[in-house]
Amino acid sequence: MAKVLTRNRNKNTGKAANWEYRFEGASVNGKRKHISKSGFRTQKEAYAAGIKALNEYENGTHIESKDMSVSDYFDEWIDKYVKVNLRHKTQASYIGIVENHIKPTIGHYKLKSLNPSQLQEFANGLKTKGFSKRHIVNIMSTVTNALNYAIEPLQYIKYNPAKLVKLPKVEREPRQRIVLSPEDWKRIIGRFPFGNKYHIPLIIGYHTGLRIGEVFGLTWNDVDLENGMIYVNKQSIRYKADGEKAKWCLGATKTKSSVRAVKIDSTLTKVLRQENIRQKQNRLLYGKFYTSYDTREIKGQNLLELIPTKGGKIDLICVQDDGTLLTTDSFKYCSRVIHHELKIEFDFHSLRHTHATILVENGADIKNVQKRLGHEKIETTLQTYVHDTDEMSERSVEIFERALSTQK
Repeated sequence: MAKVLTRNRNKNTGKAANWEYRFEGASVNGKRKHISKSGFRTQKEAYAAGIKALNEYENGTHIESKDMSVSDYFDEWIDKYVKVNLRHKTQASYIGIVENHIKPTIGHYKLKSLNPSQLQEFANGLKTKGFSKRHIVNIMSTVTNALNYAIEPLQYIKYNPAKLVKLPKVEREPRQRIVLSPEDWKRIIGRFPFGNKYHIPLIIGYHTGLRIGEVFGLTWNDVDLENGMIYVNKQSIRYKADGEKAKWCLGATKTKSSVRAVKIDSTLTKVLRQENIRQKQNRLLYGKFYTSYDTREIKGQNLLELIPTKGGKIDLICVQDDGTLLTTDSFKYCSRVIHHELKIEFDFHSLRHTHATILVENGADIKNVQKRLGHEKIETTLQTYVHDTDEMSERSVEIFERALSTQK
């Protein structure tokens, strides 16, 4: 067994005593590794702490976790678990919560000393800041998940204090659901007519209900114009690693049920045929200056980075005249124009809401709508994307009156 040694680091300096313990740990790459800690007032304190630390070390306890701060632990959780096991979008969400909410508020506490009272105060403070119920749940779920990992497999702590926290009651504000009127849609598509770079993503969203990332991730190989089908199997994702510039990538869909085949109408089919011809003409017009794309795998992220090149094999549908890709970020300009110039409440998701509502208003089977939108649960379709409208109310009355007439 290793021997605990002590020394006064401030010996002969005239400064107050600063005792340190030190013992030899396991060698790394054939080199000796020493474990030490200073800051003790007396040799006795240092020696006692050293004996305890050595005992914990010999019995497999992670010595460094004993004085680890919550902030340092969450960094370790992000590196060891989040970045290894989760998709980039989920990683970004967790990292944002840790950096913006957890570290500034409870990051200074010791991990081993974190208790339910501190976490309850933290949760209550989220309500005081005006956060929504959903946001509070997401933040506290992040805390709970991270501390579960500290219990197993890391064994830094023995129980999860977050499990005893009662979430503060927050009145849920109804989320604004925008359903475009036929008149507003005509104005929007009139402002961005065929040939405008935003026309294609707008019309695909309106006629299919696809999510924005799904639309911007479509390639011409995903479209069967002969049979009127769009096959959704990926999405456009913005990936940013630490210290690097953001990259546009193709990645997996939101859920497994999001992988689907969507039947498209004759209007959209016609527009896509015209756009396909227009892009081929642009390819000839721009010649060597026309941009295509290939992909390159980003290790450990399950993402394919889009690499601009000449003669690439990835033919995206939503592109500019010279082939340069359009992104969900560049679409923000289109949304601003609709807001400020046309004075219409709008975001890309409103196309999805509108599509689902039109279908249900006109008697579409709700199970088909669920499949079309790529929802795992039909409750999501009913509660989130289908809106009660005057047309639905009128049809309900008509159905009821017809039912009564058959009873006479």
